[in-house]
Amino acid sequence: MPSETAGSSSRWVLQVCHGYDGPFLDCARQYAALFADTPYKVCTVYLTGEPSDEVARDSAADDVIFLSYGSKQIRGLKLDAIRRLRQISQGRDYQMCIAHRFKPIYISLLATTLPVVAVHHAFGVYERFMRRWFINRFQSRLLLLGVSNAVRDQIRGHLPEWPAERVETLYNRIDIAAVQAEQLPRAAARTHLGLPGDAWIVGNVGRLHPDKDQETLIRGFARALPELPAGSLLAIMGKGRLESRLKALVAELGIADSVIFLGQVSGGRRYFKAFDVFALSSDHEPFGMVLLEAMAAGLPIISCATGGAVEVVSGVGGLFPLRDETGLADRLREAARLTEPELAAVQQAMLERLAAHYADEAVRPHFFKLIHVFQ
Repeated sequence: MPSETAGSSSRWVLQVCHGYDGPFLDCARQYAALFADTPYKVCTVYLTGEPSDEVARDSAADDVIFLSYGSKQIRGLKLDAIRRLRQISQGRDYQMCIAHRFKPIYISLLATTLPVVAVHHAFGVYERFMRRWFINRFQSRLLLLGVSNAVRDQIRGHLPEWPAERVETLYNRIDIAAVQAEQLPRAAARTHLGLPGDAWIVGNVGRLHPDKDQETLIRGFARALPELPAGSLLAIMGKGRLESRLKALVAELGIADSVIFLGQVSGGRRYFKAFDVFALSSDHEPFGMVLLEAMAAGLPIISCATGGAVEVVSGVGGLFPLRDETGLADRLREAARLTEPELAAVQQAMLERLAAHYADEAVRPHFFKLIHVFQ
């Protein structure tokens, strides 16, 4: 079983991902990075998505395999995916498997006899009886990880017979230096996004979807706007099915000149320094990688007090109750009143929180401690 002090011969870890869309490419990188400077090598397998040299490079793995399935092809029994992954697993001396999300967990358990670290990025995975029945069959080969204590605790509630040491938390994380190196300075970021250089800007990033609850964000911003600096703006980065509805709400509230819909922005985290504060209104965010990226940019954080976001923000940012536009407005007013020394103190606290809990180096020892359950 992998350990930080294993022998000198190279052995392999198999990582299986549904795809590399959205945040999941970086999730693959995070787990491959755990084995940097150890005798273990990582092979990352993407079930969906076409081969890409850029994705292969950014995966930070020693080998990357693209199975190139469409989403429809890995529904149902997924027999072909199981067969192909079994062939891959037999080609090297693999010691364990890391699988992200339920389909890769399912396929990995049926395709291999390896211990499986099953990473859960969402709520509700085991609400279905058949999933609980399936996962219970493989308890001796499994370590279930939630990306936050909130996700972990829900899994424990759905699987009450499981020992606590087999259902644990491993936070998402970032390469702080790499993320900061990507982020453009304030003026350049604003130029790229077409934002005015002198406005006080609230930033939000996410799909325009009910889960992200930008409606509460817009209403809270409208409520706070008369007491924010003159010319303040709300800039929303993302696209989705609620775009027309949200734009209609902005018009109804009479703040069309103060809200900018930026649409989908490639490499969005590069431009976070364009904002003066970052606001996340998601109703039950399992974790919120975007919070870490905003913290790395030095932005004061405002977040809905639900899900895993609470664990990230508590003590270093402002929280407001679910769908509470008044509470959100209060947090915006407070952020706008921060003095330069207060802002510097907030930024220092966020960097310390990142380094202590959400950096690759900080998490590595905890991961190797957790997988002792397989020994």
